[in-house]
Amino acid sequence: MASHDNPGVEALCIQLATLLPAQHRMLATAESCTGGLIAAACTDLAGSSVWFERGFVTYSNEAKTEMLGVAAQLIASHGAVSDTVARAMAQGALQQSRAQVSVSVTGVAGPSGGSADKPVGTVWFAWGLPWGITSEVQHFAGDRAAVRAATVAHALGRLVALLQDARAVP
Repeated sequence: MASHDNPGVEALCIQLATLLPAQHRMLATAESCTGGLIAAACTDLAGSSVWFERGFVTYSNEAKTEMLGVAAQLIASHGAVSDTVARAMAQGALQQSRAQVSVSVTGVAGPSGGSADKPVGTVWFAWGLPWGITSEVQHFAGDRAAVRAATVAHALGRLVALLQDARAVP
């Protein structure tokens, strides 16, 4: 799913291309269930190297630990699809990059892998910002492609909203 295939996602990336440089900030992504789609959407935009620093695709639990420093015990205790792990991924993306802003996603895109507690379509998000980390869970309907597309759009949309709300924050 390239951003030019989804005009809404492309518009969000254009907004980030204005907001992040104006705030002298760069973005890093930490992705599990989207497998790099958020980073791809951002870098589909020409000139994104001004505001996009790097992306981590941490699909396996080992990658989350090795690349982002997420404690294996956190994953064992809470599961990879959890608030705790999403927040640790966002923090790890900031610590392992030169970015000041991060977004992380970890979820169950399907068609299998869901459980009673975490059905297919469950996605945890976290956004690392200079003033702290915020997180939330969403439940998306549809097949694997639909869940992943909705995840990309939500991750970027919420990031734009957070950055717009914080324009006055130094």
